[in-house]
Amino acid sequence: MTDLWNLFLMSAFVDNMPLTLFLGLCTFLALSKKPEAALGLGIAMVGVMGLTVPLNHIVYRYLLAPGAWGWAGMPEIDLSYLSLIAFIGVIAASVQLLEMLLDRFVPAIHAAFGVFLPLLTVQCAILAGSLFMVERNYTLAQSTFFGLGSGVGFALAVAMLAAIRTRLAYADLPAGLRGLGIAFVLTGLMSLGFASFAQMAASQ
Repeated sequence: MTDLWNLFLMSAFVDNMPLTLFLGLCTFLALSKKPEAALGLGIAMVGVMGLTVPLNHIVYRYLLAPGAWGWAGMPEIDLSYLSLIAFIGVIAASVQLLEMLLDRFVPAIHAAFGVFLPLLTVQCAILAGSLFMVERNYTLAQSTFFGLGSGVGFALAVAMLAAIRTRLAYADLPAGLRGLGIAFVLTGLMSLGFASFAQMAASQ
């Protein structure tokens, strides 16, 4: 359990998707203008990544990986070249199913998410989570903790950026830094801060 908790922390802080790996910056910057939008995006990221990474692990290990069809007497079959298409399909289906369930059973939460859920279908950070899972050869439990940790790390980063941008809305910034300009500067500074976590992990 300690190893899984360490993996969760590593994926949230050391391998932070937007601030360390620079993935998902499009929605990270676009939806960090207001804390409410950032919170909705963060919750959606936690839910979708926590669901799709372990699901894609099952799909890969039991259908696509080399030798996965050994149970059917066809161990020579290797469908790993279909991983990208399969992962995208699982992500799209998961997002659509989650949206339908929220709309049917908890419409208030569905309305609060707004456009955030459909946007996650094309979020590169979510696809990257599944690709990292394959590359690092995670187990199902590790995939679950990695997906949840990556989602929590993204949510934390976007909430922090939104909080800072909200305060800076009242600051007298130079014209060239207003809007996305200051957002890029802040993202760079936050990235330097998160890089210190990687140094701390490397020294252990």
